[in-house]
This record gives sequence, structure tokens and C-alpha cells, in this order.
Amino acid sequence: MKVRCFLLAVAVFAPLWPPRALAACKIARIAELPVTMAGTRPLVPAKINGADAEFVLDSGAFYSVLTPAGAAEYKLHTRPAPPLLQLVGVGGAARTSVATVQVLTLANAPLHDVDFLVGGGEVGAGAVGVLGQNILRLADAEYDFANGVVRLWRAESCRKAMLAYWVTSQPYSAIKIAWTSASQPHTTATASLDGHEIRVMFDSGASSSMVSLRAAKSAGFNPSGPNVISTGPARGVGESIARDWIATFASFKIGDEEIHNARLHVIDVRIPGVDMLLGTDFFLSHRIYVATSQDKLYFTYNGGPVFNFSTKPRQAIAASAPSGSQAESSAAEPTDATGFARRGAALLARRDFAHAIADLTQAVRLEPSNAQYFYERGQAQLGNRQPALALQDFNHAVELDPSDAQALVSRASLRIARHDTAGGIADLDAADRAAARQADIRLNIAMLDVSSGRYGPAVTQFDLWLASHDADSHKPEALNGRCWARALWGRDLKQALSDCDLANRLRPATASFLDSRALVEQRLGKFARSIEDDDAAHRLAPTNAWFLYSRGVTELRAGHKTEGRADIASAVDLQPNIVQIGRERGVTP
Repeated sequence: MKVRCFLLAVAVFAPLWPPRALAACKIARIAELPVTMAGTRPLVPAKINGADAEFVLDSGAFYSVLTPAGAAEYKLHTRPAPPLLQLVGVGGAARTSVATVQVLTLANAPLHDVDFLVGGGEVGAGAVGVLGQNILRLADAEYDFANGVVRLWRAESCRKAMLAYWVTSQPYSAIKIAWTSASQPHTTATASLDGHEIRVMFDSGASSSMVSLRAAKSAGFNPSGPNVISTGPARGVGESIARDWIATFASFKIGDEEIHNARLHVIDVRIPGVDMLLGTDFFLSHRIYVATSQDKLYFTYNGGPVFNFSTKPRQAIAASAPSGSQAESSAAEPTDATGFARRGAALLARRDFAHAIADLTQAVRLEPSNAQYFYERGQAQLGNRQPALALQDFNHAVELDPSDAQALVSRASLRIARHDTAGGIADLDAADRAAARQADIRLNIAMLDVSSGRYGPAVTQFDLWLASHDADSHKPEALNGRCWARALWGRDLKQALSDCDLANRLRPATASFLDSRALVEQRLGKFARSIEDDDAAHRLAPTNAWFLYSRGVTELRAGHKTEGRADIASAVDLQPNIVQIGRERGVTP
């Protein structure tokens, strides 16, 4: 594959201030890319052959990538990739092809005949792919996620200058990074974890910072140790998943910054070439200038927690601020709706809901016709546990843009949770009409269809999603969802069993998958196998009332009355309304 390089339009020259810079040093801003955080995904708007698209800005990707569904949605022809070229990430390796975009528009600049790798699963947040280092390493890159922007700079006569041009009086760090090239483009440096030297990669595509299990063990980590939380599977580029824990480390040090009692993800996977990924949590809490022209990286601290993530929705677990640090405060206050919205989205990603709402309210005031601002504020209101206000914002978003599938699905989820099933179903039907056939959001629609009792439409949505996402790490969940929908529906049970068998092979020892198969087997009259699967599910999740109740019903049908009554009684003790839930699902003694 031919590797192409591109140059975006030069915007401005800015001389650096003495005495930190040499008098001859100048930096020219080549491009300024707006970045909007969607959860932990930094999104950049673009156009693919004139059609709007969004990409995740991924400094950890060696090359730009389109998902297979994205390539199909934009009707791009794909061709085989070179034999040795493959995508490798946390999820393992992924099959790869190549597509060429005739005109890719970034920052209003058209780039012609841009090659993309095609492969892997969905990258999330409705993005069609990632922009990688073949774009980012055109020049020095400044990551200012907290203010919603990435800037590309060309430095001239600046080999010995300090390039963190925004610094006034606060501390900054300057660290040496490994030399980069087209074949080795990643930004890597040395850091310290509990006194042990590690290699880190600055990876804006990683939703949170993570340490490899091997490196963590070298620093004294024990998966069975006290205060270690197992968080379930981690996903990446490929189909595979990896075990993931959260643990506290006494010290993480990089440059002149040290974070005490840092809570980090530990992942049971080999991260090629490095020991740790510094993800979007680090990017949001710092302003970073990658000076490939000097083989250096500069960063300052923005304030707030550095490693910010949650083990459950709306439950934030964060590390302390760096010791002796001072927040960077030189950024200009936004002056327009776009600036407030991007900063608000960054605050939302950091779970600072109150300040996110304040910024997004300013965006709404300045541009009340923008549906996206209402949608984002609705997400912040949900995070702030204000569902009534969130519903008002989603209503405004849908009124302004009735074809916004994301807003429709978010409102459907909230309506169903608030027992407005009819309203939720209407939104799901509208989202179905609005979404592209290959859209990732169809998996969300399918799950909500199941929760609202619409099993036939749910199966249709699962069919559409699976047809375009064969290599996605969420494939086992989709197969299990389709199996569960058919089991509850009571139709096509042999097909349901086939789905459940494959889901269990792809993701063994998953309690919910075992229970789905148990229900299909119960419906088919295969009582012994159903009891065996619910036995296994119960061992994995002994406090789950449904697994006990389902097993109890099957035991009664198989003639094991003592065991069945005992299981149902135990299930009622755990969850008094479990019999009503069983009645709604058509599972009764």
C-alpha cells in the first residue's frame, strides 16, 4: 500500500516569547481541528466525498482506519491489504482491507485520494473510524482536549526552544520521546510506576489509561490483592476481550509530575512495544505538545483528577491531583457557542456535570437552534441525576432535528425507564427509519426493543447489526441478545439455540449467556440441559434471583418438585417481585 502524506492549509505564524525560545524560533499553525468529546471518545468532524462523518482522533493508531460498517455506509470499494499488514490492539488482531476516499475534508481543507485501512469493530460514539498518525505526524501536534481543539504546528529554527508557548508561570514538564518515523509513528516515553521504570504511549484513542498485567506485576500488583476490583472484559480493535482490573499504585511519575495513590486499569494483554497507555483521561487533564521536531513532549496540568474513570455508570473513581501541581489557567474563555459546547463536552467526559451543564447552557443560549447542544446537555443532566431536565433537553433536540438517531434512542431509553413504553417505542421506530442500515446504533435499538417487549423488531435489528459487524467485539452480546429475544418470543427456537451456542463458545463462562441458552432449552423441553446451564450461571452469579427462579421453574417442569420449590423460594427472598417478572417473560411453573 502506498503511504500518502498531506499538508493542510497554513493558518498563522506565531513567534515564541523570549527568554524561553531562541529569537529566530517561529511556529506556524498548519491546522486547527475541533474536538468534541463524546464520553471518552475525542471526535473530529470530517467529510467523506462530501458527506458528513465523524472520526475518533487516535494518536495510538499508526494509520487511519475505517470500520467495515463505515466503509459500507459510504459505499467505498475495498481491496485486499498487503499480506503482512494487520490491525493489532487490545482486542487482538483484526482482518484488514484498504479503501480510498477520493476527497477527505478536514478543517475545511480537502485531501485527495486518502487511503484508509478497513477492519476491526466499532470505535464508539457513532464514529466511522479513527484518524491516526499518518495525519497527526504531519507536524508537531498540540492536544488541548479540555478546550476542544487539536492544533498541528510547523516549528522553524526551534531545535533548542521551549515550545509550550501557552505557559506563563505554572510548572510544565518537558520529556524526551522516542524518535518517530512513518513505520514507527507512536509517541512513547519513559515513566515510573511504584519506582519501576516503564514505557508509556500517549494514546488518545484509549478510553482510559491502562497498564499491562506484566508491568503491573513487576510493580507489585496482585490480582487477588486487597482493594483490587475486577471490572470485566476490556475491548479494543479486534474481536477478543481481555481481563481488566482496577488497582491503586502508590506512585505514578512522568516528567516533573507525580501522582500519588493513582487508581489505574490493569489489563491482561501485551501492549506492543510499551507497558502502559496514557489515554483520554490523561489528555483531558493535561495540555500536551508533541514536538516531533525536537523528539520532546511538553505538558502542563489542567486541574482535577488525572485518572478519571468509573467501574459502574455514574460512579466515578478518580486519582488525586499531581503533588505540588498548579492548574494551567491561561486558556481564553470561549466567546461563541461552539467553544462553550466543546469545553462542556470535555467537562462531561470528566464527569464534572455541573460545570458541563453551565457551559452547554451558554452554548444553547448563544445558538438555540443547534440540536446537538441540547442533546449533550441532556446527557449531562442525566449524569447529574436530573432525568426530568434531561428529557426536556432530548425533546428540544428531537424537535430541532427529528432524524437525530442518537437523540431519539437516548429519549427512548429514558422514556422506557420512566414507564412511558409507548413513547419509547415511537422513538425507536423513528430511530430505525433515521439510522443507516449498517449503523452501530442498531444494537442499542435492538436491546431497547427487547426491554420493551418487542421481540420481532428486536430480532430484525440484531440481524441488521450482525450483518455488518462480523468482526466486532460486541458480536457475542448481539448473538446472545438475538437468542434471548427469540426465547422470550417463543419463535425460531432452533435458530435461537444456535445463536446461544455460538455466543457461549465466543465468550465462555458468561452467566447471562448461559441463562439465555437455559431458557431456550427449557422452551424446547430439554430440561436436564437447561438445569445444567442455569446451575453454571448460578455458580458464576449466586445472588442473581432470575437464575434461581428460572432453574426452579425448569425443575418443577422436570418433576423435581422439592428442588424447584426451594429454588423459587430462594429467588423470592432475593427479589420479591421475581414471580411477576417471570410472568411477564412467560416463565411460570
